[in-house]
Amino acid sequence: MMFATTRRVLEQLRRDHRSVALIMVVPALLLTGVYYLFENETLPPGFPRTFDRVGLMMLAIFPFVVMFLVTSITMLRERTSGTLERLLTTPIHKADLLFGYALAFSIMAALQSLVATAVAYWIFNLDIKGGPGYVVMIAVINAVLGVALGLLCSAFARTEFQAVQFMPVVVIPQILLCGLFVARDHMNSLLEGISNVLPLTFSVDALQQIADNTEATQAMWQDAGVMAAIVVGVLVLASFTLRRRTS
Repeated sequence: MMFATTRRVLEQLRRDHRSVALIMVVPALLLTGVYYLFENETLPPGFPRTFDRVGLMMLAIFPFVVMFLVTSITMLRERTSGTLERLLTTPIHKADLLFGYALAFSIMAALQSLVATAVAYWIFNLDIKGGPGYVVMIAVINAVLGVALGLLCSAFARTEFQAVQFMPVVVIPQILLCGLFVARDHMNSLLEGISNVLPLTFSVDALQQIADNTEATQAMWQDAGVMAAIVVGVLVLASFTLRRRTS
């Protein structure tokens, strides 16, 4: 049942060329914009480029944002069109249905992360100590996190406009407080406490560990494990929002 759902969603995406372009191309294009934003900066010899720090973080943030939008809007269409309700009248279990959607979008998220990471390393010469494999791993987990949160938030929206409005509530605060713009230990105690429990914070910490170390550290694996646990927890929570009948 789960794999049948995954196959159906992937077939729908294959016919929706705009969505595929949004998923696969947009993060790489945004990363290109970040690169050229810092292209003309003047740095002392041996000083690391700003792009090597900011661009690395964008490899996690851009897929997270894009997959949140695509997943929440797609799932909302399934609800409003009646497709989801018809599926739930069959013997399919809600967990099979939800994890089928998650698996389909996670496959697209993995491809998206591979494309964006390849652009960062092979075109813009991203220079960090850690290997690209770990970067891809964190980027994929982060994109899947966007999928999980998109599935959850879609339950509370009635229109696509409302789905987009969850961006300022769910996504933007995490970007502001994850430590990208201001070191978390420089925030006031309230904001630092909030940032310590936000999912995106763990991905930024993991990427910083990759950037500073040639080998995987225990802290990186702990951050990755916490992110994976959050993804599973959000998916389980989202399963409770699936109703057999719409109101």
